[in-house]
Amino acid sequence: MLAEAIGDNSEAVTRFVLVSRTAPSPPPTGADKTSLIAELPDDHPGALLELLEQFSTRGINLSLIESRPIGDALGRYRFVIDADGHIHDERMADALLGLKRFSPKLIFLGSYPRADRQVVQYPDRYADDVFVEARDWLRGIVSGEPED
Repeated sequence: MLAEAIGDNSEAVTRFVLVSRTAPSPPPTGADKTSLIAELPDDHPGALLELLEQFSTRGINLSLIESRPIGDALGRYRFVIDADGHIHDERMADALLGLKRFSPKLIFLGSYPRADRQVVQYPDRYADDVFVEARDWLRGIVSGEPED
């Protein structure tokens, strides 16, 4: 330790992150966060809304969204995003697929346990099994299986 009692907020919490080459994410804990960087495809009214809808329509809460200019032209931005959930969660995987189709550059930084270990709660309509059931329903329609 180099110094003590240097902060002005005794309740402050600092979390350090080890950045490394791509590696498998740790297994989901139920109290996870996913970090990524996404660029807007172009500067038009509603572009940021389109990006955010990828999360909201899947019931994913964002705990951080920061804009950073890309620097190659006016009106071009990338967003650093922290989202509640893990890449192995069906809703998060689905959101990342939606973002990949939308964003010209999407960088997955990782999924990891939240510092506060607070379990992420979702309404029933966003449960993993609902996403799996919907995907199976669509596969059945595409393959010509009779519906129940």
